[in-house]
Amino acid sequence: MSFKSALVKDYMSGKLVTFTPDTDVLDAIHELLQHRIAGAPVIDDHGNLVGMLSEFDCMKVVLTSGYHSEPGGPVSELMVTDVKTVDAGMSIVDMAELFLESGIRRYPVLKDNRLVGQISRRDVLRALGEISRH
Repeated sequence: MSFKSALVKDYMSGKLVTFTPDTDVLDAIHELLQHRIAGAPVIDDHGNLVGMLSEFDCMKVVLTSGYHSEPGGPVSELMVTDVKTVDAGMSIVDMAELFLESGIRRYPVLKDNRLVGQISRRDVLRALGEISRH
């Protein structure tokens, strides 16, 4: 496989932890920590991507609930709704360039406008390493 023929769909993670907008943020934080991930997509009842929740988004809630004994609230109050996505058919090289330009750590992957996975910087680095060894 060459750099040009390697696609996002070949290296993305298809097994995702996802949340719904009404998931309690403290439960979401527990899931993020349990799965050792820094963020996860938020989907509606139809499986449509409606946001992303990151550990960064969760820090304020943890501090607030820890100091003021306030409940966490729903994920919808914290999630980012302006989510940048990539297509499953995007080349790994283009994906690497996008990571370098954007500073974003992970992107949800869509195929025909449906969430099919997530790709991280680490996934792309692994892909480029595998390809360059062959």
